[in-house]
Amino acid sequence: MARCCRTRRRGSASRLTRIGCGHIPPSRVQAMSKRLLPLLAALLLAAPAFAQAPFRAEREVRLLCGFAPGGTCDILSRLLADQLTPVVGQRVVVENRTGATGTIAAEVVARGNPDGHLVILVPMNLPSVMPVTPGVRIPFDVDRDITPIASIANVYNMLVVGPNSSMRSVQDVLTAARASGARLSYASTGNGSSQHLAGAMFARAAGAEMLHVPFRGGAPAIVEIAAGRVDMMFGNMPEFLGQIRDGGLRPLAYGASRASPLMPDLPLISATIPGFEVRSWFGVFGPGHMSEQALLGWENALRQVSENPEFRRRMAENAMEIIFDGPAGFRRMIQEDRARWAEVIRAANIRAD
Repeated sequence: MARCCRTRRRGSASRLTRIGCGHIPPSRVQAMSKRLLPLLAALLLAAPAFAQAPFRAEREVRLLCGFAPGGTCDILSRLLADQLTPVVGQRVVVENRTGATGTIAAEVVARGNPDGHLVILVPMNLPSVMPVTPGVRIPFDVDRDITPIASIANVYNMLVVGPNSSMRSVQDVLTAARASGARLSYASTGNGSSQHLAGAMFARAAGAEMLHVPFRGGAPAIVEIAAGRVDMMFGNMPEFLGQIRDGGLRPLAYGASRASPLMPDLPLISATIPGFEVRSWFGVFGPGHMSEQALLGWENALRQVSENPEFRRRMAENAMEIIFDGPAGFRRMIQEDRARWAEVIRAANIRAD
């Protein structure tokens, strides 16, 4: 049987209040509002905190590096792993999988579980250079199968030779490259790497043919240069610092537009070859189709690390400049550099095969 609803007229305003039908009287509504408003306000204030929470791992996290131990990618991977472990709540383990200029490791991530427990530190060459370099074969779709999470560091190339080399300046290298019958060799971390491009650009500036010798990382390349079996290398400053300090390598010039804070007296390559500047950046990627929650969590974890004073100090000691940006800004940088390097590669007629 339906319940009867009655209304009661209150005051001259003829306001009607329903009673007896499950409707809440105005007095109770006001009382409940007073109790709920502070709770709603607290939830609204807490929302940004939830949005800024770092990724929390449920098990060990694998951070892949596609290059040999001792190179820039390996150095930065281990700096990140040390700082990320307390942030994500589980151990972050660096795993070196070398070969094919980093694509072997990247393919593992491209085929991996996108739940956030597998990520990779990638240099600029994979997303921005290799896709526009003739002769390069990548076994997955760079724009679909790996997810840009955040840019981390910027590093500049420098030119080094072995300790017994007769070349002591950029001009000496140019003269040797142009000498009749000479064919200088330069090392790199693989086809399509920034070191490969720098060497090809230098050969073009010299108007000479030079021999490209690719390795599986900076560390094995350095061994050959120090021994005099390869003439020189344009490489990232961090991987050279130890050998330079120990006398195993001789630095000739720096590939930036400004002096290095660590070696302010080192000449710039651009002082001899105007406009010559080569940099490489590193960023963290996850598998394709990462969930929004995992992507945001990783972005926040990496932002927290990039703001850590100890991490910033150690980065400066290793000649690395922090350039943190989240997924949207990172994607823009990838595309802008891809367009820029495509022009350089076409102009220099660079091929990887």
